[in-house]
Amino acid sequence: MALLEVRELSRSFGGLRAVNAVSFDVADGSITAVIGPNGAGKTTLFNCICGSLASDAGTVQFDGRPITGLPPHRVAGAGIARTFQTVRICGHMSVLDNVLLGRHLRSAAGMVAGMLALRRGRREQEQQRAVAMGLLERLGIAGLADVPAGGLAFGQQRAVEFARALALEPRLLLLDEPAAGLNMHESAELADLIRATRDRGITVLLVEHDMSLVMGISEHIVVLSNGQRIAHGPPREIQRNPEVVRVYLGDEYA
Repeated sequence: MALLEVRELSRSFGGLRAVNAVSFDVADGSITAVIGPNGAGKTTLFNCICGSLASDAGTVQFDGRPITGLPPHRVAGAGIARTFQTVRICGHMSVLDNVLLGRHLRSAAGMVAGMLALRRGRREQEQQRAVAMGLLERLGIAGLADVPAGGLAFGQQRAVEFARALALEPRLLLLDEPAAGLNMHESAELADLIRATRDRGITVLLVEHDMSLVMGISEHIVVLSNGQRIAHGPPREIQRNPEVVRVYLGDEYA
């Protein structure tokens, strides 16, 4: 069953068609990767799905409901969280407070109760902190909870952003080049984390250039080139696809 359905999605910038009538499904409970050379339209595709960029044409359905044209906060509220190609954290805030930002859509007591320190608000704040600390423990960075996030190493900042996305309790997690800037050991840990995330019932859609990571964890791969989908299928099929080989390695290899 498809959790996410993208149909004929298009987006242009002036005369450049960054995403051109792209269609694909993401199966519920799967790890799906979107790959392609630089400029293929991968991040633009993500931005259109998440609502941070309006599409020119096409539709996106999540869990059977249309989300095309919804603003980012409503897409997030529907159950889609994401990380970014460039880490976006609040450097002056602690690691724990960064993760708590991801809990705001799961707050039931409301802002007034929190501001007035009402009993219900205090109780929920304690619960939210417990959830956030649990995520930090899962990612192995609980010891950094009170450290300003801006002073962390790059790989640790990636982990904070990942924890903040998980704090939303999404059904679908979009990862935009999560292995960028990571060393081999960190990439291996990331692969284990992505698998564990899927095993906890969260569907994963990622954009990634690390082909070792993609081929090792993905069940389905969508390949873009010049804004168009040129192939899709399981990893072994993609590795053998002549058009994919040509795009990545050139005509002589294809």
